[in-house]
Amino acid sequence: MERETLDVDVLIVGGGPAGLSAALRLAQIQKAKGGEPLAIAVIEKAPEAGKHQLSGALLDPSTLKDLIPDFESKGAPLGTPVDNDNIYFLTEGGKFRLPITPPPFQNHGNYIISLANFTKWLASQVEAEGIDLFWGFPGQYVLIENGRVVGVRCGDRGLDKEGKPKGAFEPGADIRAKVTIFADGVRGHLTKQLYRYLQIGAGAEPPQFAIGIKELWDIPKDRLKPGMVIHTLGYPLREEEFGGSWLYAMGDGRISIGFVVGLEYRDPLFDPHAAFQHFKRHPFISSILEGGSIVRYGAKALPEGGWNTQPQLFVDGALIVGDAANFVNSMRLKGIHLAMRSGMLAAETAFDAIRATDTSSNTLAAYKSRVDGSAIKTELYPVRSVHQAFGAGLIAGSAAAGLAMFSKGLLVPDLHGHAGHKQMRTIESYYGLAKRDILVPSNAAPIDRKITFDKVTGAHYSGTHHDENQPVHLQVHTEVCHSICGSEYGHPCVRFCPANVYEMVDNGTGGLRLQINASNCVHCKTCDIMDPYGVINWVAPEGGEGPSYDGM
Repeated sequence: MERETLDVDVLIVGGGPAGLSAALRLAQIQKAKGGEPLAIAVIEKAPEAGKHQLSGALLDPSTLKDLIPDFESKGAPLGTPVDNDNIYFLTEGGKFRLPITPPPFQNHGNYIISLANFTKWLASQVEAEGIDLFWGFPGQYVLIENGRVVGVRCGDRGLDKEGKPKGAFEPGADIRAKVTIFADGVRGHLTKQLYRYLQIGAGAEPPQFAIGIKELWDIPKDRLKPGMVIHTLGYPLREEEFGGSWLYAMGDGRISIGFVVGLEYRDPLFDPHAAFQHFKRHPFISSILEGGSIVRYGAKALPEGGWNTQPQLFVDGALIVGDAANFVNSMRLKGIHLAMRSGMLAAETAFDAIRATDTSSNTLAAYKSRVDGSAIKTELYPVRSVHQAFGAGLIAGSAAAGLAMFSKGLLVPDLHGHAGHKQMRTIESYYGLAKRDILVPSNAAPIDRKITFDKVTGAHYSGTHHDENQPVHLQVHTEVCHSICGSEYGHPCVRFCPANVYEMVDNGTGGLRLQINASNCVHCKTCDIMDPYGVINWVAPEGGEGPSYDGM
């Protein structure tokens, strides 16, 4: 079929902090160095800026100060400055406050922000420079010719659920570029194609992830002082599970509350969403939420494997930035500033390569040198093995974290990690034969629709929307689901998904079949990461579809 083709100098895939920082930095360099203007395009699957952006979020403003020194006068929506930090270890009915806040959790000088609002503002700065931003245009395929990335094919519009053209069918355009910057986020489905076809993960540790589940609440305005930051460890997680929570007082009674769980847990019946509900029922947390109301819900995977899990950051014709490159500090629970920094460094590399008329990997390798000489490595290298250490339990992980802080990483060796889905054990292995046929965990949280909510209600508060008459964007090898997954793992997809996308329903003959409620999807990517067989492939739905993370 005929497709439109757009030729640009630099294509940036992803309109989050990393991609927008790359675009803005390109415009700044262009102004400073002059010459023939570069043609720059940014494509983003969300219908408008910020709609698919989700984070806790605490912003370290160090990169912002370098990218936009006058950010305050330009109206950056920095929200509430952090006023004080608190860390608690929770037991089932009590709490213990750590007397000293470890350095990674000291947030003086940082801001509690809405990442959606911050991204929207950052996009306005890019648009003011005359750069083309294409909202609702998901990249679907990487264009590779003779081992070289030459651009991206956007997704088709107007296909029905059988993949056949509807009346308003429009084939996706091919956007060809001298340099493509992949900023497609955690477990980006285009970056996954680079892993598959160009082997960019060879030699790196396996990527490791966590799921973060977040809610916005409005509570009585005098309950928490604006700027208060609370983190917790312990209950309801067990020693073998890695994770914790956050609670940030944003001001005017609005709080951000969330729960993070490492996606390498062994228990096939564990449910991160259920753990979050148990957390909210803890007396300390419920006393804060009591009388309040939920405003918004969302979930997102986090790339927490650290420095040693970064793939090869450059190939012929392309660079990888932000969450797609696994640039997140899991000890600090921060990655926005690192994503922005990587976008700036990629922009500088791309500009120099195009001016030199050489966009081969040999020239683009300068990006890796820039990263190694930047604050990204300074921050990530010392804690490169901390997440992996938590695989041996809370005590071992905490000890490794302490050694990393004390020695700046010198006393913590490089630890080998494992892909999370390979860590899950079968029901028989984990529980023994007695519980082989259990499909529903016995520790599910009571749902009261006041403090605790089911997954369907959560999906409602995410504002997510997908036209049901389009190809399902969750590609699953269903034979495994109805043949062996139930007996071996108890269908874990119904638990690790935080939005009730996956259901096992009666097939009419006494068995079960998989029902995919794709319209519920909040684009967290957990299913793509955690399925024990690795048979779920998340791809972008039709442009503009998905959650609506206003204020998140």
